[in-house]
Order: sequence, then structure tokens, then C-alpha cells
Amino acid sequence: MADGKKGGGSAPPLSGVAPRLGDLLRAPTGPVDLSAIDTAGTPGFTGAGKADAKSLAKPIGRQLAELQEMLYAEGRAGGRRSLLLVLQGMDTAGKGGTVKHVLGLVSPMGVHYHGFGKPTVEEREHHFLWRVRRQLPPPGIIGVFDRSHYEDVLVVRVLHLVPDEEWSGRYDVINRFEAELAGSTRIVKCFLHISADEQRNRLRSRLDDPAKYWKYNPDDVTERTFWADYQRAYSDVLDRCNTEAAPWYVVPADHKWYRDWAISQLLGEQLRAMALSWPAAADWDPDQERARLDGSKP
Repeated sequence: MADGKKGGGSAPPLSGVAPRLGDLLRAPTGPVDLSAIDTAGTPGFTGAGKADAKSLAKPIGRQLAELQEMLYAEGRAGGRRSLLLVLQGMDTAGKGGTVKHVLGLVSPMGVHYHGFGKPTVEEREHHFLWRVRRQLPPPGIIGVFDRSHYEDVLVVRVLHLVPDEEWSGRYDVINRFEAELAGSTRIVKCFLHISADEQRNRLRSRLDDPAKYWKYNPDDVTERTFWADYQRAYSDVLDRCNTEAAPWYVVPADHKWYRDWAISQLLGEQLRAMALSWPAAADWDPDQERARLDGSKP
């Protein structure tokens, strides 16, 4: 795991954190008008821009790594808690970039990543949450969902893959599932809010750079024709599944640097709220073990 200051107590506050960024980014209660939320906004960031955000990356990363290691240590010591980061957003919104630049700040030993694509034949034979439950983070681990169970009230709705009465009944199922999960897992759900113009620019950059051809999918252009439908579907998700047990955060994502900074802060706030600390020695005495070590011979 990453190096950190050892000893009792919890980790200090993250450097550069605006007080309660989660309060600023929390999705409003009731119907959500995504067109009224600025995709290029930078709520809570008090610096001058990208350069300032970049200068904060190392100190933020060190403290995130310590918090994550505390969670990992707690799990190894018999604790049952974990954290799940859910990333949703339109294509090119930055789900993969978030995983690389934010989760890359902590040890991979303590992270379980899973990207949800089109369900396999086996997965379609089961309840829509079956494949999700199989990927939940074990104790001590930060889980990351790149897309998630919400695809079953987004893509299936927009593309009419199941009858309306089937997908419309899933909001309540999801809320019950997350309420159950929240008993042991802190859930952090982030909607990466990108504009249609910025998406066009990012898709264009993939076409203009042969090194990015592998990222390009012609279906992404087809999906753009359903933009308004997806915005309505996301608005309903943010309205129907924004609970106290598992709230939604709307993260403006036109600026990649802000997206990464904001999610780093959210993770820090959530981990600190867990009041993590280093586990005490369980069934051995440190002084006795020092004496044994000093007297031992190889």
C-alpha cells in the first residue's frame, strides 16, 4: 500500500478542499433540469484554473492514499466497510479518465474496478442486479463502477430494449438495493455532466489522432442523435434515485481538470466521514514483540 504516516488517529483534511464540496454538487431534490446546470462550471474551486488544480494533485493524492490505506487496513483487521464510486455520464464524459487520474492516486491493491458493457448472454438470463452484486467491493476496498446498474433505466429506456413498464419499475428496486448496500458500503454516485458541444470536440479529437482511434466507436455518433432522450432519462434518474443512503452528485465535466479535482475532493470527504483510523494491535503487545525481535537470531 502507499506510504503514509502511521500511528493512531484519523487522516488530516485534504489540501485545497472547499468546505463540503458535496453540498455544492449534490443533485437537487425533485425534478432536475440539467440544462440549468453549467457543464463548464467549477463549483467550490477557488484557484485560477488548470495549473492550480494540477499543483494540488500531489498533496491530495498523498492524503487520499492514506485514507484508502486506512480503509484497507480496517478490512484486513476484520472490518466490514467499503466504498463504492459509481460513474455515469454520456460517452466521452470522462469515466475512464476519472479512473486513471483519480483512482490512480491510490494503491491498486485497495481498488476493485469494473466496467459494465452490454450484458452477456448469461447476464441476460438473470435479474438485472445479478451482475452488479457479483462486482461489489469486499470489505476494505474502494469499488469503482464505470457505468452501472443505472444502464438498466438509461440505455434500455432510450433504445426501447425492454417494455416501458419493465424499466419504469426498476427505480424502486434500485433504491431498495442501495439502501441495503449502504449498511456496509458508502455509495458515491457521480453524474459526469458534459455538453453536446464538448462531446463533439472530444470525439473529433479521437478522429484527428491515430493514437486515439482505439477509443473511437462509430456508435457514439449514432448515440448523439438520442441526446435529448438521454438527458431526460438522466434527469429522471437524478430525481428518482437521489436518496440519503445513496445521493447523486452532478459533476461539471467540460473541464477535465475540474472533474478530476472535484471527484478527488468528494472521495476525500466521504472517506473522512467514515472516521477511519489505523487498527490497534489485536492479540499481541507491541512492547513484547519489540523485545522478542531484539532478542531473536536469524
